Amino acid sequence: MNEIAKNLVGYCGLYCSACGVYQGKIKQTAENLRKAISTYGVDKIALEFANWEPAFQHYAEFEKVLEGFVKIFGNCPGCGAGGGDPSCMIRECCKQKAYTTCVECIEMDTCEKLRTTILLQRCIIKTLKSQLKLNP
Repeated sequence: MNEIAKNLVGYCGLYCSACGVYQGKIKQTAENLRKAISTYGVDKIALEFANWEPAFQHYAEFEKVLEGFVKIFGNCPGCGAGGGDPSCMIRECCKQKAYTTCVECIEMDTCEKLRTTILLQRCIIKTLKSQLKLNP
């Protein structure tokens, strides 16, 4: 497996190229929304909308959240290259055990890190198991 392909497989087994963050979709969507809001001048009159919808009182925070999406969800190089959640428990565990992915670990079926990580539900564990069958 070449280095680029290796970087696109997360320690959990997720394929980064299938991820909306890696693909830039989340960043692009946030940027498109900001552009549409600006084009139609909504950003200039957002506080006036608070008379109709109280949530608009928080428009300034909303702009900060959109900026956060652009910062956090832009230009991810893939988990293997240091992208993704910097505090990922699965990444740290694999690094400590010198594993490329969780599929190498004999504790995968009972791993609490896999079970408690929101993004890694039963379908991810099934994917990892199928990888194990393909690469015994």
